[in-house]
Amino acid sequence: MSETSRRKFLASTGAGVAAGAVVGLGGGAAQAVTTRRKYAATEAVVAYVQDPEANVVHLMVGDREVIVEDHELVARILNAAGGH
Repeated sequence: MSETSRRKFLASTGAGVAAGAVVGLGGGAAQAVTTRRKYAATEAVVAYVQDPEANVVHLMVGDREVIVEDHELVARILNAAGGH
């Protein structure tokens, strides 16, 4: 993803939307605790679900993009973004 399109994406979505989705992921008393690995990202990460049916999350990390196929993660992000 080019730097220009990343900037447009970040400007159009707003940091508040991304932060709200990430904060909402931690809800639910029955969820297992996940420990960060020593090589986990140490900078801001923005998650983008382009197609909810594809179960793919695009992660913008610094100046790179990481694509992850994870049904559970997509479901948790979409549930958190629903606001209920």
